[in-house]
Amino acid sequence: MSQVLFDVNLQQLPDEFLTGVWRVASRVLNQTDPASLMACAEQLALQPGRVRIEGLGQSDQGSWMVQRDELLNRPYLTLELDSEQTRALVTRLRRSRTGSESQLNLYFQSGMEMQLTQP
Repeated sequence: MSQVLFDVNLQQLPDEFLTGVWRVASRVLNQTDPASLMACAEQLALQPGRVRIEGLGQSDQGSWMVQRDELLNRPYLTLELDSEQTRALVTRLRRSRTGSESQLNLYFQSGMEMQLTQP
């Protein structure tokens, strides 16, 4: 990443900031099955209401949405794929001033942590 990235206030995070093609930069599996598609994912493509995940010659598609908890208004990314359903807390989103570069951190129900980047 060549531009300076700034933290986005997650309580005011617009859903459209999550759209686009995200490349997996790093991950920590913890309790996640290492053979699952999410554990092997190399790319997530989030379009309005639709998601496609690709990794190691596998792919899956389905739908996604952002849900928020009532107490702190924290955003959760809910993914409903053909092969699995999962939910991840958005723990950090950083973007350049122009929005051309972004970094997204997710913490999944399974304990897996994933860092994604755009472009």
